[in-house]
Amino acid sequence: MPDVTLDARGLFCPEPVFRTKIELEKMQAGQTIEVSADDPAAEDDITRWASRSGHELLGVTKDGGAVTITIKKS
Repeated sequence: MPDVTLDARGLFCPEPVFRTKIELEKMQAGQTIEVSADDPAAEDDITRWASRSGHELLGVTKDGGAVTITIKKS
């Protein structure tokens, strides 16, 4: 169960990444966020950003045109 959920569906690049970054800045180390997005670029953009920022990617699931990305804040 994630500590924070972010619904970024309906938003397009770069908004899903920006909103993920803002939410992670509010969180404590060790907490998790689950981001849902339907922008085709969101999966690559968010997972790359999380990796570069030192956060842990816990999982990616796809359901039709949407993706759910779970990240653990370092």
